[in-house]
Amino acid sequence: MKTKVMGILNVTPDSFSDGGLYLDAKKALERAQEMIKEGVDIIDIGGESTRPGSEPVSEDEELKRVLPVVKLIREKLGQDILISIDTYKSKVAEECLKAGANMINSLGGFTFDAGLADVIVKYHCPVILYHIKGQPKTMQASEVEYGNVVSEIKEFFNAQIEIGAKKGMHTHDFILDPGIGFGKNVEHNLEIIRKFEEFQTFSMPLAVGVSRKSHLGAILKEELGLKEAPVPQERVEAGLAEVGMVVLKGASIIRTHDVLATKKFLAVLDRLNYL
Repeated sequence: MKTKVMGILNVTPDSFSDGGLYLDAKKALERAQEMIKEGVDIIDIGGESTRPGSEPVSEDEELKRVLPVVKLIREKLGQDILISIDTYKSKVAEECLKAGANMINSLGGFTFDAGLADVIVKYHCPVILYHIKGQPKTMQASEVEYGNVVSEIKEFFNAQIEIGAKKGMHTHDFILDPGIGFGKNVEHNLEIIRKFEEFQTFSMPLAVGVSRKSHLGAILKEELGLKEAPVPQERVEAGLAEVGMVVLKGASIIRTHDVLATKKFLAVLDRLNYL
């Protein structure tokens, strides 16, 4: 099976890499069209920044940002493209699924809104459970500690799967994402990538998002002896190194800002790996 590419479409004023670029629904539609031309498999629309230190927004504000984009994509681009909604809020998820979204990408799984599981069951849609330690506002505010980062993430997955199963969800409803950069330092992120094959024990699809993240900048600064870490847009190649490793270790969905570069990279990697 070829690796799927999930293109990031942030309709927020404050996301770390592309905040403010696609707040206007027409601009967001243009970016969606561009990603489709680049070969994207899933478009992941987010209306709340979850970068370190970010403030949460209300359900109504998030819907105000996201819902018009979902409706416009469905109106102008049809039903073929898969739409994911990056939200942990049950109200946002339900309204977007009603409007034509196909799946939910949930920070913390069901941790922050237990009602999300009921929405997933009601609409029979897949859900990505992605791990976070703490909350976006404070997750990197102090030194993050784990006994064993991979083991703790696996415990999180087991707990979230159990919650979903009790609500009536099935094994095929879950996609798992270890949440690179969410309450983790550089070494935690690298440990997750090095041991990524351990998540295959769940026998569920595995998603990963490393695109343009700060740990890449930190690594490049250290390894290349730079005075400053490269800005997010200059971390693309570094991210692809990690993409290559996680795909070879079982990842089947890659979440990225850089669809075309990722598609080209995966075209060759998948061919070499006979996927």
